[in-house]
Amino acid sequence: MAVIGIESSAHTFGVGIIENGKVLANVKSMYKIGNKGMIPIEVSEHHIQNAGSTIKLALETARIKARDLEGVGYTKGPGLGPCLQVGQLSAKTLAHRLKIPIVPVNHGVAHVEITKHTQKMKDPLALYVSGGNSQILVLDENTRKYKIMGETFDMGIGNAIDNLARSLGLEHAWGSDVERLAKEGSYIEMPYTVKGMDFSFTGLLTNAVKKLETEKKEDVCYSFQETAFSMLCEATERGLLLSNKNELCACGGVAQNTKLAKMLEEVASENGARFARAPNEFNADNGAMIALVAENNIKNKKYEKLENCDIKQKYRIDEVVVYE
Repeated sequence: MAVIGIESSAHTFGVGIIENGKVLANVKSMYKIGNKGMIPIEVSEHHIQNAGSTIKLALETARIKARDLEGVGYTKGPGLGPCLQVGQLSAKTLAHRLKIPIVPVNHGVAHVEITKHTQKMKDPLALYVSGGNSQILVLDENTRKYKIMGETFDMGIGNAIDNLARSLGLEHAWGSDVERLAKEGSYIEMPYTVKGMDFSFTGLLTNAVKKLETEKKEDVCYSFQETAFSMLCEATERGLLLSNKNELCACGGVAQNTKLAKMLEEVASENGARFARAPNEFNADNGAMIALVAENNIKNKKYEKLENCDIKQKYRIDEVVVYE
């Protein structure tokens, strides 16, 4: 079964093709954010202009024809409305023309499932860290829905890092630039906010931006990362102890950060658990993760009528039944 997945929740228009769990293609076109952040209408224009060519490239990479596709998935949410609509329309067009099943996919579920799939994990505690989300998740075997054990009170860690990067005036304002600067820094005290299993990043971000006026940027980046990641690790370790899991995974864009991965690996090791994260191409937003979830749904005959395929900007991960 060859299934195509379309991801368009933010700055990436990604198209992946999966056949029986094997990734045949995973290509993308990315809007260049620069140092001003994302303007949803401009990003959606980029997606509109590149949707056709990116889908064509995915088919060419997979060495199949459109008529060979047996299903399509798209990101229903969460995400930026205008961007989600481009992926939704692209997927509905394919489903209509090819007469194939269509599956609306939750972006967060896709991040966790592609990580489990590529790392051969059965039932991990998942730390989902992206631009818009920071959550500690465990799958409820009875409901087959992800239970949120802990999450951010305000903003996602990725968004916080990107805001710091923009305050630094970095040309591309990527989290990787903050990570690079942090390698040359030393620690200065910053606010640390963990409430049980939940955490908050706005106070930390405000403090970090203020410190840029008086402290070296390398020290600010180092201290921001150390503080934010320690908060995440504290809550995650508590989640491991409460859930009694022997597997821990990190997924989402910020899971690409090597410092965070090293800290989480230590948390897992100290608690007798295995830690893993997917290759970076699957931690960054991508179409293959959408295709994987869509394929699992279609195999279980769980897909949607074309007229019911909508988008939902605030689509909670705990609303979704997960199929394997």
